[in-house]
Amino acid sequence: MLMLVGIVVVHITTIILLLVATIDNAWWITDSKFTDLWAKWELKNSVWEYTDLENSSDKYLQTVQATSVLACIFAILALFVFVAQLFTLSKGQRFTFTGILQLIACLCVMIAASIYTAKLNTNENEGRYGHSYILAWICFVLSFLLAITYIILRKKSE
Repeated sequence: MLMLVGIVVVHITTIILLLVATIDNAWWITDSKFTDLWAKWELKNSVWEYTDLENSSDKYLQTVQATSVLACIFAILALFVFVAQLFTLSKGQRFTFTGILQLIACLCVMIAASIYTAKLNTNENEGRYGHSYILAWICFVLSFLLAITYIILRKKSE
């Protein structure tokens, strides 16, 4: 029972971190600019100016946006499937479907962060990756560990 609670807590934590990484404005940071997947804030004349990136024609950015949202969806779906499988699986069966959904979420996070690393902000001379970018990579690791755990985990008889 304690292990199941631990798995659910790690899963919910991963979902929250994924949502923060997808929504928060700190993927690329300079002294005068904060950029996320959806917008950019630039400091001009002591005022932060907002620029919407949603209509951007950059295919790489659109791919990162889509895979980040898909990662959130699959992680949330995996949690619901896990809870459903707790009540529907026969004793001794594995949580394979939950593991596959979590693995898809893991791959989506990896694709988003990898494309962001390789294709976006490569021409920037100054700046650094922000906490949202780092959270995305942490979510990749957590999602991968959860996927492996779900695939290995068997429903015990009580």
